[in-house]
Amino acid sequence: MKKITRATLKSFIRNNIDSLYINVKTEFDGMTDGCEDRHDGFVKASTNNEVYMQEHNLGVEGLYLVGQRDYFEAYEDDNFIGIDYYNCCGHGIIAIRKVRSAA
Repeated sequence: MKKITRATLKSFIRNNIDSLYINVKTEFDGMTDGCEDRHDGFVKASTNNEVYMQEHNLGVEGLYLVGQRDYFEAYEDDNFIGIDYYNCCGHGIIAIRKVRSAA
């Protein structure tokens, strides 16, 4: 399997923008000066086209990338397939629903 990079994630988002789901597992909280758990599960991703945030969220609300220290892995479960990301500001999954074949 090819290494997943920021470019891979950008392409995945661009090609699936209308069918993306996001599961934010942890996010940075300034009140505790650390990452806090979130238990929201997968939700339909909404877009955020604020120009100043494009470098960090790639147009997806809830996603936050820091740049040099982002790590990516392939993700797959029974219902979703996508990319697992983590960095010093959080951890989450960007995915699309698997296509179910009619039996």
